[in-house]
Amino acid sequence: MKKILSKLNATQIIIYGFLTTILIGTFLLVLPVSSAKGEFTNVIDALFTSTSAVCVTGLTVVVTADHWSLFGQLVILGLIQIGGLGFMCVVTMISIVLGRKITMRERNVIQEAHNLNRQSGVVSFAKYIFKITMAVELTGSAILALRFIPEFGLIGGIYRGIFHGISGFCNAGFDIIGSTSLVEYSGDVIINVVIMALIVTGGLGFPVLQDIIVMFRNIFVKKFSVRYSLGHLNLQSKIALTATAVLIVTGALGILAFEFNNKGTLGDMGMGEKVMASFFQSVTLRTAGYFSIDQGSLEYSSKLLGIVLMFIGGSPAGTAGGAKTVTMAVILVSMLSLVRGRDEITAFKRSIGLHVLQKSLTVVVMMMTVVIGSVMILSYTEADLLVANGGRFEILDIFYEVVSAIGTVGLTAGMTPELSDVGKVIVSLCMYIGRVGPISIAVALTAKRAGDSLVRYPEGNIIVG
Repeated sequence: MKKILSKLNATQIIIYGFLTTILIGTFLLVLPVSSAKGEFTNVIDALFTSTSAVCVTGLTVVVTADHWSLFGQLVILGLIQIGGLGFMCVVTMISIVLGRKITMRERNVIQEAHNLNRQSGVVSFAKYIFKITMAVELTGSAILALRFIPEFGLIGGIYRGIFHGISGFCNAGFDIIGSTSLVEYSGDVIINVVIMALIVTGGLGFPVLQDIIVMFRNIFVKKFSVRYSLGHLNLQSKIALTATAVLIVTGALGILAFEFNNKGTLGDMGMGEKVMASFFQSVTLRTAGYFSIDQGSLEYSSKLLGIVLMFIGGSPAGTAGGAKTVTMAVILVSMLSLVRGRDEITAFKRSIGLHVLQKSLTVVVMMMTVVIGSVMILSYTEADLLVANGGRFEILDIFYEVVSAIGTVGLTAGMTPELSDVGKVIVSLCMYIGRVGPISIAVALTAKRAGDSLVRYPEGNIIVG
């Protein structure tokens, strides 16, 4: 095994590590002990569920609360936790507990897994990830448990609190309520606010959370001014926080406007519940997968807005998926720089390197390529589900499904349970690509990274636009 691992680069270890975790999860979920009926589960369904859990997506082909036994649900919960933390972080924490020294190679893998700019301090960062994850999940789980205990009893309430606390922070979207997610709790302030807080916290990214903690320490412990503390946030944090706030608010306003009179979603709710459900929908579109309104009844305009938000996703180095807020922000500010005639890409009085823009464009183009290719394949394999052939779904629903998968969101207009086996495999691949990243897969499939060429060619003139 060591000999095989020595031949793999850091990126290959990451994608094969996730793949191995998925296959182990599939094997466990196939077993009769994982099924509520004590029967073997279809391999494709088990593979789909395991992929969705490890990739913290939340798309399901069976109802989690009904199909899986307690053992099966605990397997799913374990896969969610590994997927949210990153399997390499879990391995690192086990090594630390066992007193084993973390090698340079393992540090390199941790750095690659979390897209860190430098290798120094990666072990401390892994410890920090574990601590902040446990702290946030325990806090969220405790509040949710207190809300669920009166309804499900002491043990049932605590279990549901823990399950949804972990699933919420990891942006997984798995629930053990039933087939309608959190629809019956659309007016419950505690559940909605706690779940939204968990989703946003997990989706901001661990470096941003670390920066926020430092900011609050500066304000409340060192007594620095708020303006000074905010000004000393890292550029990554400023962009991630600004983009997150803008997307949540604009998304909520869009959903509220488009669904205000829709009887299938917000139409029959009071104004307060409409606003809360709109914000919940906007937040969950950031790669969480929970829903408090029926996704199949959404207006076309809301689905299109949802596709955009799901594609963008959360922020880097966190539990969220998608192209990432910072990625899209870099592209946007570069466009603004070009329009203004500036040679330099700047944001918050800081310059952004050309290599960052190149990587951002690569991520977006590769994700769009996967989305378009997957939609074309599914429109063929699932043709009988489309309205044109007597089904009840539109091509827009396939886009919604695919972007939800590659953005590791977990929302569906109702198509997931009706997918063919081929369709389930395609969507599973989308979830996998979305979790490990299209660039990582491309690099891993390449024999070696291309180094900087020593040859420089003369610049040629071409016309674009």
